Amino acid sequence: MQESSPLVQVEQVCKVYGDGAARSRSRPAVFALDNVSLTIAKGEFVAICGPSGSGKSTLLNLIGTLDKPTDGRIIINDVDVSTLKGNALADFRRHTIGFIFQLFNLVPSLTALENVMLPLIPYRRKAGFDVPERARELLAGLGLENRLHHLPSQLSGGEQQRVAIARALINHPQLILADEPTGNLDSQNGSEILALLQRLNQEQGVTLALITHDPGIAAQANRVVQLQDGKLPGEEV
Repeated sequence: MQESSPLVQVEQVCKVYGDGAARSRSRPAVFALDNVSLTIAKGEFVAICGPSGSGKSTLLNLIGTLDKPTDGRIIINDVDVSTLKGNALADFRRHTIGFIFQLFNLVPSLTALENVMLPLIPYRRKAGFDVPERARELLAGLGLENRLHHLPSQLSGGEQQRVAIARALINHPQLILADEPTGNLDSQNGSEILALLQRLNQEQGVTLALITHDPGIAAQANRVVQLQDGKLPGEEV
């Protein structure tokens, strides 16, 4: 069976905080990531695990182009995102990546439908598709067809996370980055959200990188990446 081509390539990446991100161990600095290399194939579901402070969120933020590495480079879909800046970086992120967060990050004053549309509202004319219609279809597909005009405060935690998933999918992303997406939910809602993400991965081929502390969730992934003190001592297949 032929292996899938890489979607994400993290090459010898370091992220340093401290004395001007000095890139030198002789100065006071914290290596959040230390010479990390990782490849994620197209269509793969990767769980990123490790204790608090091990660099999981830092790695996800770098892959998501929300931050830049101090050293090394990150290639996504054959584009070296480490070299992109300004509008070019924002456009790449908008077209390629969807984000799901533990705390949902919904705008309290906007309805479910408006929250899903939010990332593309400034670009509706350039989207190439009917943004409101796609938002409705996504919410309906997630069982929220009767919650389109509800505010986040009128939704359960599980419903809010479904809205967040729909928002992450509005731009037809190739890559979904999820930071503890079930961490703020009870076990039943958490299981349902995980099942939704698995379905997206298996049926639509969306590449998924997910941070979790839950061994049960990690076990559902194609591969588990274990971070320890900002390093990758090994991977579990």
